[in-house]
Amino acid sequence: MKAASAQQESLRREAVKLRHQFAQGSRGIFSGVLPASKVAEVIREECEAWRDRVYSPATTLRLFIGQVLGEDRACQDVLSRFLAERTAEGVAAIGLNTGAYCQARQRLPLEVPDRLYREVARALEEKLPKEWSWLSRRVKVFDGTTVSMPDTPQNQNEFPQNSEQQEGLGFPIARLGAVISLGSGAVIGHTVVACEGKGTGEQTLLRGLLPVLQPGDILLADALLATWWVIAEARATGVDVVMPQHGRRLTDFSRGESLGKRDHLAVWRRPQRPSWMSVEAYKRYPVEMVMRECEVDGRVLVTTLLDPAFVSPRELDDLYSLRWTIEVDWRTIKATMEMDVLRCCSPAMVRKEIAVCLLAYNLVRWAMATAAALAHLLPRVLGFTGAKRVLLAFAEQLRRSPGQRLAVLFSTVLAAISTLLLPHRPGRVEPRAKKRRSSLPILTVPRKVARQQQLAKREARRLNVAP
Repeated sequence: MKAASAQQESLRREAVKLRHQFAQGSRGIFSGVLPASKVAEVIREECEAWRDRVYSPATTLRLFIGQVLGEDRACQDVLSRFLAERTAEGVAAIGLNTGAYCQARQRLPLEVPDRLYREVARALEEKLPKEWSWLSRRVKVFDGTTVSMPDTPQNQNEFPQNSEQQEGLGFPIARLGAVISLGSGAVIGHTVVACEGKGTGEQTLLRGLLPVLQPGDILLADALLATWWVIAEARATGVDVVMPQHGRRLTDFSRGESLGKRDHLAVWRRPQRPSWMSVEAYKRYPVEMVMRECEVDGRVLVTTLLDPAFVSPRELDDLYSLRWTIEVDWRTIKATMEMDVLRCCSPAMVRKEIAVCLLAYNLVRWAMATAAALAHLLPRVLGFTGAKRVLLAFAEQLRRSPGQRLAVLFSTVLAAISTLLLPHRPGRVEPRAKKRRSSLPILTVPRKVARQQQLAKREARRLNVAP
């Protein structure tokens, strides 16, 4: 009993440290987003048996989060900071050999960071003020991207490199699809697949993520997703969509029920059953759907929001323009969170690294949401990079400061984040071209072969100059 009690107390302490690291005490506006009890509950449920050792699941998770947020991101860097923390607390020192920590990361179940990042997003969505919604509706955005990882046989087997690249000259690539909240910026759900092959397209990814949406949500996505199957499945879950018209579908405003100039209701009939779909699944789709199609400034939008009294074409266009926020969010995740190039050498650890990155990202968004609510701002007007810098600067003090001093630090951190307003740049356009050029040639043979060629050239030069 004493061992179990000590284990629970250790869990509680680590969970409190994690909350404090992100400026969340017990009395904040979003204080219930990730209570210490929830962290402990997830670890107890997902970690069948564990000893209260130095690298317990809670400690490992906290260090892993600190690692993906840190500037260095090296295992030895996070251990150096952990050693300093333990020394300051008067706890026995640890060695800087990374083996034990890496093994602890491998033992940590993927479900722990995966469940926790989704829990943070879910709780944030429940607490969003009405002012952060669109016409009292919550809006979600979907998009996909790709990330690369170390070129190991295990990674290549599960996430093969581009098929057009020669063997040994490319890196494994994974495709990520994610649903992100327009209001808070938090990642609601994600999926990871190979970049090529069956079941790796963005339509498949989105259909797999529809269960993370709630009835009444509005989904924004690009024209590639404006297909019968995606829209029909979204409608079946009570989710409305706003998307540009798919390039293969023609819009004829002379047909259907007119709602106004270049605005009408059209009947979409179920297409033929694709080869990949079973007969039973095909029959579950409706025979037809009534869709609204409208054109604004040359762009045709399709939506399940059929009532023109509720939303006008211009309002629909303004809403869809906000889809661009997910492009900025992906840039933030891949550049600021440095998830563009992952570091783990096995598929299992790659998936875990992604989940921990998303947990860290959502925790920063959590702090930004708290700061925005206190300052009566929208979270989207605050800069993520600046918020991350402030949290990292105060992290050690937030973990160590007790009582009244901690409350002062919380207020200081949140007040500082609330001042990090993004500049307003109306009509900004950037060319899709590179300015910086590299003087190094492109690798044309595998690195191992290139290394052998370099050694052979060096040896030839040595023999030529030898007396």
